[in-house]
Amino acid sequence: MQVREINIHIKRNFAKWQAFLKKTGITEFSPKETQQVERTFVWEADGEIMATGSIAGKVLKYIAVCSKVKGHGETFNQLVSKLVSEAAAMGRFHLFVFTKPQYVQSFSYVGFHALAVVDDGAIMESGTPDVHDYIQDLPHFADQDDSQIAGIVMNANPFTNGHRYLVEQASKENDHVYVFVVSQEASLFTASERYQLVQAGCADLDNVTVVPGGDYMVSYATFPAYFLKDDQNVAHFQAALDATLFKEQIAAPLNITRRYVGSEPFSPTTDIYNQELTRVLPPEVEVKVLDRAANADQDVISATKVRAAIANDELAVVQKYVPQTTRSFIQNHWSDLRARIHALRKEV
Repeated sequence: MQVREINIHIKRNFAKWQAFLKKTGITEFSPKETQQVERTFVWEADGEIMATGSIAGKVLKYIAVCSKVKGHGETFNQLVSKLVSEAAAMGRFHLFVFTKPQYVQSFSYVGFHALAVVDDGAIMESGTPDVHDYIQDLPHFADQDDSQIAGIVMNANPFTNGHRYLVEQASKENDHVYVFVVSQEASLFTASERYQLVQAGCADLDNVTVVPGGDYMVSYATFPAYFLKDDQNVAHFQAALDATLFKEQIAAPLNITRRYVGSEPFSPTTDIYNQELTRVLPPEVEVKVLDRAANADQDVISATKVRAAIANDELAVVQKYVPQTTRSFIQNHWSDLRARIHALRKEV
């Protein structure tokens, strides 16, 4: 077989590539899945695609080998090795793959190890720095093993009085609190800005440690689900995988035995996420769901309302929902934030 690189964003290439993958049982080709693909390689015999794999950021995806290929396992190993080598040439030495549970062993033979496995899928990683390096680099406490330690994961887009309330309650009820700020760049406020806002908003809480989520506190949008059947509930799968990863790879080594979340009256997806946390994390990690904080007039605080106020040029409304630290940042970057939010709306 001959190996060559193709551009799947060219219509004729995409049609042929898609037809091959459909034969292997992969049927999801939404823009959300395919637009992230940067490089695609195909193994061909007599002009017919026999295997393929793609690179999308740090993720290897759309990996498939035709059942007609002799030496199926050898071809799979060569395919993944090729993708890993090409990713390294792009300066990417830490990679992830999302796959079905029955293929976990196959990927383990080529250097990947499982971070989390649930009924419908698995997330695996290869290379460095890996999850063990991430944990080692986090701040640790002298009494880590003997303390009541809680965890909170937040996007904080931006950090609001509601986020502050959640952190305050955890601070009062535990010896130490880790606040993990999602590092993914998919928000109005950049990852660096969100991290700084959370740090500033929690600076007076001595037992609260704010840390970046790195590659392991991942939002729903990051999880590829193209290998799932159409009738499977993708939101439940993504949340279960994220919760399992947190429980086994993050909470266990850090002795986190509580996870705090806010109730979600507005977003069905986030409500599903909270349900899966409650199902997956106990008994090792207790889940505490707190009612969302509200203003004196029972106006529920949300980052969505803050972003809407920025878009509508309503600084006075912003001030109702955020602490002084966030308010100062927004005031100082008002024009830039408004330009960003309008650009994001045009993209949508």
